[in-house]
Amino acid sequence: MPETSPWYGKSVTVKELRWYNNLPVVILEGVDDRSAAETLIKAILIVEQEVDQLPPEQDAWYDHQLVGLRVFRDGVEVGSVTRVDHLPAQDLLAIQTSEKEVLLPFVKAFVPQVDVARSRIDITPPGGLFEELEEEKNAN
Repeated sequence: MPETSPWYGKSVTVKELRWYNNLPVVILEGVDDRSAAETLIKAILIVEQEVDQLPPEQDAWYDHQLVGLRVFRDGVEVGSVTRVDHLPAQDLLAIQTSEKEVLLPFVKAFVPQVDVARSRIDITPPGGLFEELEEEKNAN
């Protein structure tokens, strides 16, 4: 922020984080209306948090801890996580393979193991997400 901004050099506290159309919306304490929020347009926010610190919930990770992790299926590396999409029903891992991007529901049944320390995610996806099903091959 430029030095002339009323926010220059100030700290803010996140009151709430919501997701709208796959984009994060942050509600800040003391920013109670649209006019006040517009004074923060193009602000650079610095988050004071250790990069490797996990969320307090069990089996939870911040997006930046998942992006870049190598993805393995049956012990074979199939790609890497490029982003996490947050949808109302569930989160999706965007996995880039050598051929395409695959969106995998981020649920325990399909992602039984996340090992941030080893930069690895093990997956057990349903058939057809990473390969063409036999029925589809026969139909072509």
